[in-house]
Amino acid sequence: MRRAALVLLTVGSLGCGYALVGRGTAIDPSIKRIGVPLFRDATGKAGLDQKITQRVIEELLKRGRFDVIQQAADVDALVDGELVSYRSQAVGLSGDSGQNAQASRYLVVLTARVKYTKAGSTETIWANDSFSVQEEWDVGDASSFFDREEQAIDRLAGVFARNLVAAMMEAF
Repeated sequence: MRRAALVLLTVGSLGCGYALVGRGTAIDPSIKRIGVPLFRDATGKAGLDQKITQRVIEELLKRGRFDVIQQAADVDALVDGELVSYRSQAVGLSGDSGQNAQASRYLVVLTARVKYTKAGSTETIWANDSFSVQEEWDVGDASSFFDREEQAIDRLAGVFARNLVAAMMEAF
């Protein structure tokens, strides 16, 4: 009787309804070649479109399942992106709180409109009209302001690409 109860309890616990979330993929097995043309840029930030496009291509290549090219022709799927806004704002001040205060930390926010579609189809696989990432950076001294901003943009591009590809490909 005890043995039967133990077996019944064990079998019953296997169907408890618990499961791991985010373990699947949303990849159509017929997609072998993905096109990632240059992201359109409405931000006016020089070179940002090239940096973001290159990082997205690199991130897709890391997945190892696809050939990825920077064009829209002769592909199975297409990543169409537009950089909508790039905003940099001071989020930290140094010095006194009066007129002598200077920005010591900045927040950079990038927002894009991205659509992932199967070539030759009007059906969207994944889309987000306000895909957004952010990165903070310290100014340091005034002479290194633009160098630090470029470093922050490089980090931002990496985070953008990782988050975008994960959102497009993984079943969350």
